[in-house]
Amino acid sequence: MNKTFVLILVLLALGLAIYNITLLDFKNPFEGDSLIACIGVMASLCAIVVLLIFNTSKKISEKLKD
Repeated sequence: MNKTFVLILVLLALGLAIYNITLLDFKNPFEGDSLIACIGVMASLCAIVVLLIFNTSKKISEKLKD
């Protein structure tokens, strides 16, 4: 995967996290649809972290080859 594809995936995950934040009910964050939105936010943030780790590992791999 190249840098552009990883960047697009990070932006999509960020957009999904922002959308799910708008669905949260901050008075009752763990009830009903708000719980699903909370899970969606956490999943999106985990995806961003995994993609950033992948991007960093690719940079390290390229430096070791040189």
